[in-house]
Amino acid sequence: MTPGRGMALALALARRGLGRTGGNPAVGCIVMQGERVIGRGRTHDGGRPHAETRALADAAARYGADAARGATVFVTLEPCAHHGRTPPCADALIAAGVARVIAPLPDPDPRVAGKGFAMLRAAGIEVLVGPGEAEARALLAPYLRLRENGRPTVTLKLAATLDGRIATRTGESQWITGPRARARGHLLRARSDAILTGIGTVLADDPGLDVRLPGLSDASPVPVVADRALRTPPGARVLRRGTAVIAGDARRHPERADALRATGAQVMQVDADGGIDTLLAALGERGYASVFCEGGATLAAALVRADRVDRLVWVTAGTLLGGDARGALDALGLDRLAAAPDFRPLSSEAVGPDIWHVGARATA
Repeated sequence: MTPGRGMALALALARRGLGRTGGNPAVGCIVMQGERVIGRGRTHDGGRPHAETRALADAAARYGADAARGATVFVTLEPCAHHGRTPPCADALIAAGVARVIAPLPDPDPRVAGKGFAMLRAAGIEVLVGPGEAEARALLAPYLRLRENGRPTVTLKLAATLDGRIATRTGESQWITGPRARARGHLLRARSDAILTGIGTVLADDPGLDVRLPGLSDASPVPVVADRALRTPPGARVLRRGTAVIAGDARRHPERADALRATGAQVMQVDADGGIDTLLAALGERGYASVFCEGGATLAAALVRADRVDRLVWVTAGTLLGGDARGALDALGLDRLAAAPDFRPLSSEAVGPDIWHVGARATA
């Protein structure tokens, strides 16, 4: 048996769940007898059932109830050890009679945090921790940050001209970049738990904030509108899926909050004087580990000023709009170059006629 192969397959399964597992981490699981894969599973859309349960069920369905007895299980995160809506995955593995569990790292959730591994070892199951750790940490980075720091990982995407403009002086912005770059942007949406925009963008563009790629329409993230005064129109496109979260001050605007709730939207209380950290903390409490921001210049600048952009995706079109066009960022209030936000370049490539740049926050 090759540990690398089993873990690689489990990680590949986990990637399929990115942005689809609610407040749960995207986990993959492989059950093997010798060199043969007998069961596969990833955490289901919405977060339940977990990967281990699905992989064991897959093995039982294909090879019989005792198929996993004596098997080796590769799972991309420590099996859970607590009772929630479902029993602990560690119990399921013990009941199935597996012989060995291989996982890259422990789960920092305090309800787990080594308890899952301890339960398995107490039952006589061999536990190996470490294979695939670097890959698992990269895949689970938003979840790990949420558990360790209490805030989501924020990716800010901006599509601009060569001179950093996102719309003409009259507000026309569709489309600055080409179809291939826009499709890649939709793929990033599909891998995120939530997509954040500001009320200015909703009022100006009426976006749907969904995923419009073949086969991925059901992977649309939860749309979140930063809207302190709850000005989102009840007929806005973003409300049509019934999953939208409007972040604003319902205590100050109870009638507007009621009108939004009547559309099926959730109103998340964020005080009118609350800043970006208040908003992100509220999203973290809801379990959103990865937040993809496609807001306008005001929200983008607020995130940058607060130093809360972990990844910056800047898509550059080969056009110029001039100084009277609308810029990608509102004022940052900088007096010195030394105070300018710094992003470490990760990659840069041509996507159709546009250039796709990715940078990481230098202090991340």
